[in-house]
Amino acid sequence: MSRPRIVIVGAGFAGYRTARTLSRLTRHQADITLLNPTDYFLYLPLLPQVAAGILEPRRVSVSLSGTLPRVRLVLGEADGIDLDGHTVHYTDPEGGAGTLPFDRLVLAAGSVNKLLPIPGVAEHAHGFRGLPEALYLRDHVTRQVELAAATGDRAECAARCTFVVVGAGYTGTEVAAHGQMYTEAQVRGHPMRTGMRPRWMLLDVAPRVLPEMDERLSRTAERVLRQRGVDVRMGISVKEATHEGVLLTDGSTVDTRTLVWCVGVRPDPLVESLGLPLERGRLLVDPHLQVPGRPELFACGDVAAVPDLERPGQYTPMTAQHAWRHGKVCAHNVAASLGLGERRAYRHRDRGFVVDLGGAKAAANPFGVPLSGPVAGAVTRGYHLAAMPGNRVRVAADWLLDSVLPRQAVQLGLVRSGSVPLESASPELARMPGSPTTGEKDGGAGGGGKGPDAARDHKPDTASVASRPDGGGSGREPGRGRPGGDPGKGLPAGEPAKGRPGGEPARNQPGGEPAKGQPGGEPARNQPGGEPAKSRPGGESAKSRPAGPRTAGAPAEPRTTGRPAKPRSTGASAKPPAAGPSGGRSRSDRPHGTPRSAGTPAPTRSAGVPPGDPGPEPPADQPPPGPDIAPGPVRRTDGRAAEGDS
Repeated sequence: MSRPRIVIVGAGFAGYRTARTLSRLTRHQADITLLNPTDYFLYLPLLPQVAAGILEPRRVSVSLSGTLPRVRLVLGEADGIDLDGHTVHYTDPEGGAGTLPFDRLVLAAGSVNKLLPIPGVAEHAHGFRGLPEALYLRDHVTRQVELAAATGDRAECAARCTFVVVGAGYTGTEVAAHGQMYTEAQVRGHPMRTGMRPRWMLLDVAPRVLPEMDERLSRTAERVLRQRGVDVRMGISVKEATHEGVLLTDGSTVDTRTLVWCVGVRPDPLVESLGLPLERGRLLVDPHLQVPGRPELFACGDVAAVPDLERPGQYTPMTAQHAWRHGKVCAHNVAASLGLGERRAYRHRDRGFVVDLGGAKAAANPFGVPLSGPVAGAVTRGYHLAAMPGNRVRVAADWLLDSVLPRQAVQLGLVRSGSVPLESASPELARMPGSPTTGEKDGGAGGGGKGPDAARDHKPDTASVASRPDGGGSGREPGRGRPGGDPGKGLPAGEPAKGRPGGEPARNQPGGEPAKGQPGGEPARNQPGGEPAKSRPGGESAKSRPAGPRTAGAPAEPRTTGRPAKPRSTGASAKPPAAGPSGGRSRSDRPHGTPRSAGTPAPTRSAGVPPGDPGPEPPADQPPPGPDIAPGPVRRTDGRAAEGDS
């Protein structure tokens, strides 16, 4: 009897916890497959510290294959679900299509950036839901401060040093708090010519900071922000965004080059394609996280509208704490549907929240006890270390180093602006502008998504391609240690080595590799017939010897030695000769019958020897030559000194 197949879509807080708990409960009694666009679980609460340069990106990325040993990982994005056929259709990172059959399906696809119908926001704002967006924001903020420090125009300096964050929730508050500390440290070491300081603004239509949290927590956070100089404006938002700045709802205009969108999130659009009942975009489930009428379908996390049994008539909010707990309950109920254990209803008890405000400052209310200052900071970081499923030692080490060493304010340029569009169904992936993934699902604003017709042909970033020595995307490395470099192996049309007269043919072309430092070259050494003589005129290959006028492909003229030279193949597989930097050809690649330029004598190996002199006759025991090469090495009998080859 075959084992039941369980497919989990998404490896966020809910999906990761479901997979980890199921692998422990089933104990090889079921095949568990995890479908996710990336091979890591992202610990989102620490993402602002990545943007501020406190933590390295890999610190908040927990390996899926390394921490889920009994779970099969499939890289890809779900773009269609056939509930009747019990299959999930997905596209892998290289654009290939695949299908996963299932007996139980868990939807934990998570959420994406929430958009509002505000002109210019989709084009000029950037979200904060994935590693690419955090890396882009870090580079962008660093670049703006450096450009502002270099200019003497006060208006331009003010615009570049103004950073607007929209949304005073959990994410927006931490981004503004950490960002202000990051730019202040950057300016402290290199003051601006105009004497200005960076300015951070936090906007929200809500009446207070952190409106969804305890009011005492809100007051603590707002006090810390204002003490650091953050311009907190509640009851105000953006009315229009342009490249030069933003127009606010109170009629004022703010010149800025940075707009960070942290308004909120919405469920992944994948659930909308199922045709099942929704609650504000979330899939309706029962308290056991099971979809009514679909015993094989479960949902948890941000895509599921889970009834709040503590507050009848309401649903649990879209937070990381709830998603993490959803995953554990969902795993138990999936196992129970297979006859392993009993079902559980989801109930929760509020254990409080923590908000890291940078440095030793934080706001926390563990189990309802309000805390602030260094004590809250210690509780906050202790909570994150306990909640992370991995990388705890590395995170703690980065925190320790940040407390004693200055931060590195450098731009890596790994993520470009067009690679992280605000309107994207997959913020965890960087998009390539102009690639098939851009604008196919998300209304043209960028990024493919997890819906139908979304292409998945991910390509390298433009910066990485442009930085290659050859300027192309072949990824091959030029030769080392030779003037001008070896010819690129496998380059189109056999690109010649740069800086050498006439160039040098590619090694995969017919005719072999020319000798280094000699005009005319030397045939390939691996061909049958042995190695040709390097210092006698008669030892050159038929190809490199001066030839009289004749049509290409015609048989070579008989040699004076009496051994006829075999004609070179001119089939369609032969590559065209490589042109040198000046448009000329190397001697070994010049077509037969093509006259040499006027005034340019044909090079010879020994002075005073006529070009057509074949040299002395080889010994009688000399083996016959192989096809298309000169006779093998012989001892000179004319008394002339050898020249040329090294």
